[in-house]
Amino acid sequence: MTMRHRYTAESTKSLLLIIDFQQKMLKAIPSWQEIAGKVSQLTRSAQIHEIPVLLTEQYTKGLGATLPEILREIQPPPPVFQKEHFSACLEPEFLGMVRSYARPQLVVVGMETHVCVLQTCLDLLHAGFQVQLVADAVASRATRNRDIAIELLRQAGALITSTEIVIFQWSCRANTDTFRRILHIVR
Repeated sequence: MTMRHRYTAESTKSLLLIIDFQQKMLKAIPSWQEIAGKVSQLTRSAQIHEIPVLLTEQYTKGLGATLPEILREIQPPPPVFQKEHFSACLEPEFLGMVRSYARPQLVVVGMETHVCVLQTCLDLLHAGFQVQLVADAVASRATRNRDIAIELLRQAGALITSTEIVIFQWSCRANTDTFRRILHIVR
């Protein structure tokens, strides 16, 4: 088997991490429907490739639960990690949970890019994971804050990618039954 470039998202090495895609945040995010669509494409592709999905939720009492449309697509229901710190990595059990999957590549989406996504990704990088930040599937209340956070993560060593790049890298090959199922997602 040919070795892939280390920046290639591989289905056997990836974990999809959805950070704080919570209902009460949506009203403050201008483009949330578009981003929800991208997250949905990634979750459906992850299901086809049997890639585990992990979700975090920040202070659910105030921000509500994960958007139900996202949760419904993931079967069996994924673990939802409750947190109070902006960085999930500061919660005592989180890094152990992530390590238990034995997946070195974390494909990350969510909200808010400049707060919880940024801090969690920086700490994941520090913990030795490869972070692939899906730039078209993250959001902040202000686009400028999102853009600065993406650039900061690039400088810190995260790979900046897109929904379709990840989906096609996971798929790796055309003319398979799996890829035919994926095509319906990206069209």
